[in-house]
Amino acid sequence: MRNAYAPYSKFHVGAALLTEDGKVIAGCNVENASYPAGTCAERAAIGAAVAAGHQRFRAVLISTEADTPTPPCGVCRQVLAEFGTDLAVIARTTNGGEARWVLADLLPDPFTPASFRH
Repeated sequence: MRNAYAPYSKFHVGAALLTEDGKVIAGCNVENASYPAGTCAERAAIGAAVAAGHQRFRAVLISTEADTPTPPCGVCRQVLAEFGTDLAVIARTTNGGEARWVLADLLPDPFTPASFRH
């Protein structure tokens, strides 16, 4: 979260993915003046993990300075679902707040690789 680039929203987010083999891959949000071109922390972590050769994950931790725990946005939910809907999603705040979900509960009926099967 400390490396996040958020000059517009001032909403710094960090994410850490726990891979199936126990490695932790971090990401942070990177905003852009052309707002849709920014990257959420969760998607940054996914990109870093895939680039490092990981495609199976146990959990994602999202950390913010918000007053209440912040779940992933809809786009991040969809991107995470690409790699499995049984993922544990943990959101924490710097003031000690925490919430936990399973990705399938946050994104019912996702479009996944199985959607291509006939």
